[in-house]
Amino acid sequence: MTSYTDKGPKPEAGRFITFDHITFWVGNAKQAASHYCTRLGFEPFMYKGLETGSREVASHVVKQNKILFVFQSMLEPNKPADMGHHLVRHGDGVKDVAFEVEDLDAIVKKAKSRGAVVVRDVWEESDQYGKVRMATVQTYGDTTHTLIDRSNYKGPFLPGYKETTVTDPLSKLLPQCGLLHVDHIVGNQPDLQMNDAVDWYEKNLMFHRFWSVDDKQLSTEFSALRSIVVTNYEETIKMPINEPAPGKRKSQIQEYVDYYGGAGVQHIAMRSNNIIESITNLRARGQQFLEIPATYYKTLRENLKNAQIKVTEDLDELQKLHILIDFDENGYLLQIFTKNMQDRPTLFLEVIQRHNHQGFGAGNFKSLFEAIEADQNERGNL
Repeated sequence: MTSYTDKGPKPEAGRFITFDHITFWVGNAKQAASHYCTRLGFEPFMYKGLETGSREVASHVVKQNKILFVFQSMLEPNKPADMGHHLVRHGDGVKDVAFEVEDLDAIVKKAKSRGAVVVRDVWEESDQYGKVRMATVQTYGDTTHTLIDRSNYKGPFLPGYKETTVTDPLSKLLPQCGLLHVDHIVGNQPDLQMNDAVDWYEKNLMFHRFWSVDDKQLSTEFSALRSIVVTNYEETIKMPINEPAPGKRKSQIQEYVDYYGGAGVQHIAMRSNNIIESITNLRARGQQFLEIPATYYKTLRENLKNAQIKVTEDLDELQKLHILIDFDENGYLLQIFTKNMQDRPTLFLEVIQRHNHQGFGAGNFKSLFEAIEADQNERGNL
């Protein structure tokens, strides 16, 4: 495992602030949004569709604290064509990861000069709350990044959307989940394409390497992976990039690439300040998570006896909920992964709580892989 301290030179102009929102292209946006509200504790937030004058695409935005997910579907049989192709090839998945930025023009100019593919050059949208400026660039696979300058906008989301008036009566009956903001977003690449994707972020967005592991550190009896995390100068946006490494059998990264039809977003990690409460409540809502074998916790208890850190949470409770722990001499993190969020074994979600630990659970990758391999085996894909 390697942590990188060299951020490189501070970009002269243009600043990445945070994750803004995540756009999913799905077969049925209305139902997908409802599922994330019921199972994961999101609330209906904004809408755009036929009733608001959007003739081709319906968009349902759901919100939980600072996390915004936008689910979009086609309204007509063959329009927009690119959305149709995307759905046939990839199934439901993440199309766009939007970043809030300052000095949009400088960032786009730099990206263009470095050879980035600009899907849509800088454009402006406005309403009674002011104006938003945006541009969209192509990253790995069919995934894009929309860069958003909100400095002259006071509205709740984006122009063209109206606030949802429908309240879900279930949300008053179900427990709150306490998911706060996006911690990181992981992209899977086909074998030997990870470095190209990492280079793209370094070259075009001036991101730097933050953390990495190779397949010698991350392998089970059957499969292995390599991973490099890239981040912006201020280190507020973390984007791990994974690729499969050759193993005896098919790794979960390769399974993803096969079913998604190429590179794409594998999972979205969301931060909690109380993971025990979050997972207890998510489970009460019916959200399903990967099962971790009891042997993991037996080994963990042994390892923690000699550790320099003390885990304040109840280990029995963590075991009951199947929450993983990774630690070093300075701190620890707690994490758990959902089962796949759709029928294709592609996208899933993570809930993470950090205690002075900025890693990505390398110590858990083996246990996590074994849990995923058990599921893969059930699908006949190991």
